[in-house]
Amino acid sequence: MQYIDENAGEDELIRLLLKRQSELNSLLEITRAINKNTAIPVLVQMLEAILKSYLQVGRFRFLIEDDENFICISKYGGSFEPVSVLHRVCSELNKFRSPTLVSNHPDPILKLYDYFIPIYQKSKPIAYALIGNFNTSPEMLNNDLNFIQTLINVVVVALENKKLFKERLESERFHREMELAVEVQNMLVPLRVHRDSAVEMDARYIPHQNIGGDYFDFIRLNEDEFLWCIADVSGKGISAALLMANFQASLHAWATVEDDLTNIVERLNKIVLNNTKGERFITLFLAKYNQKTRLLNYINAGHNPAILYSKGEAVLLKLGTTMIGVFDELPFINQGEIDIDPGSLIFNYTDGLTDYESQGPKLWDEDKLLSFLLQHGHLAPDKLNDMLLEHVSLVTKGKAIDDIIVLTLRIF
Repeated sequence: MQYIDENAGEDELIRLLLKRQSELNSLLEITRAINKNTAIPVLVQMLEAILKSYLQVGRFRFLIEDDENFICISKYGGSFEPVSVLHRVCSELNKFRSPTLVSNHPDPILKLYDYFIPIYQKSKPIAYALIGNFNTSPEMLNNDLNFIQTLINVVVVALENKKLFKERLESERFHREMELAVEVQNMLVPLRVHRDSAVEMDARYIPHQNIGGDYFDFIRLNEDEFLWCIADVSGKGISAALLMANFQASLHAWATVEDDLTNIVERLNKIVLNNTKGERFITLFLAKYNQKTRLLNYINAGHNPAILYSKGEAVLLKLGTTMIGVFDELPFINQGEIDIDPGSLIFNYTDGLTDYESQGPKLWDEDKLLSFLLQHGHLAPDKLNDMLLEHVSLVTKGKAIDDIIVLTLRIF
């Protein structure tokens, strides 16, 4: 008898594991379809197929909010009720936050179904589902109901991303995206201060309310060389932040195995183009310095030129190529090479530093920035950055319209 019970227990465990695997496969299938931007009707058909064939749900109604009203986007089984009636009876169950038995409910419409499944966003109901003719075992009831709720929730999130929830949910979706973009962008920012016998570096990042794709990096390659980069991806939000995260990983990978900046930029161009299909581009300034030879090699790919300040003079480092991510093959690359005198300062920035809301004469631009550096280029990088940002804020009255990054290096 004990042997039979053990076998029965093992069979039940195997059945449960197989069911779990089927559930994961179903979720994976839906998720893949969402990632491929599958059309809404197809997503709904996939949901219905899973409910019918796998979960044995014979009757289904699925309502979502649309511009403060509810619409029915999926229904099968039995006679179809008016949407207004379905919304009314579902609204009466607002106090329930989890799948709830309704087959014994006094309302004649609800009695036609077995369970009511609500979907909430915080305290707000955004979707309802009713399932009927639901054939499952008592042992698997809670598992199946939870899975159905999860499955419906995944579809609701996909519909939200496709903007079916429109204005009322758009604001919250935007804020969630911005929070995630901030997290991604913060992970991209390396140490903002570095000092060794060859260089002193200080960087400042001032985010704007709309998260963009500004990025900087400083990489010590070996005892004799270091590399830095400042870049800006077109667009804003999480997609820009994720693209820049991929760009950072690619830069680190190639910078450690490739000596020539031209080859690095060509490879980065192909990577960005493959990832964005030409829909986004990146401007960047990439430089590598050898402290033994005192040679600086750089490529300016459509970015604001870095400014080299040395012995009371300032030079714009303009040589390079076009922005990356636009052409299959970059039309030209002119790598700059320049000798660096001890004590030279190199100032890098993104265009947010010189872009601001202006209703009158231009009070701050690239020429005024150059004049400022000629006057204050002798300062330590941190002192210079502090004074510059304070000056810009005072002159422009803080009317920035984009993220700002300044990256200043003093080479000894």
